Amino acid sequence: MSDVSAHHFGVTVTDLDRAVEFYREVLGLDVLDRFTVSGEAFSEAVGVESATGNFAHLDAESARVELVEYEPEEDTDRDAERVNRPGAKHLGLSVENLDRFYEQLPTDVETLSEPRTTESGTRILFLRDPEDNLVELVES
Repeated sequence: MSDVSAHHFGVTVTDLDRAVEFYREVLGLDVLDRFTVSGEAFSEAVGVESATGNFAHLDAESARVELVEYEPEEDTDRDAERVNRPGAKHLGLSVENLDRFYEQLPTDVETLSEPRTTESGTRILFLRDPEDNLVELVES
């Protein structure tokens, strides 16, 4: 079996420009590339008929964060996902000083709590991006 390593973490969004702004301005990730993919092979690969994906790749050092806005968009109710719901996903990123990061967050960014230290000694903070996706910040 070949070696497997992290390449990207994908997050589907409804407004790519708004999501890119959040990940760039609030989380400080640099945009590496923006591109669009469509065609029969792409539609078959993602299992969405006549799909077009508008992508942005952002630099998270050891891996990329891939934001993608699909056309057509799935028409479902989007209740805010809770971390304990089966199938829930979150993006995990690390920061050096979690308290300083928290203090510098814009006031309109929703967090689940203030930074907390778990029983294992890990300092964590969960927040939501503009699309209600969960992002975990871990102090490194």
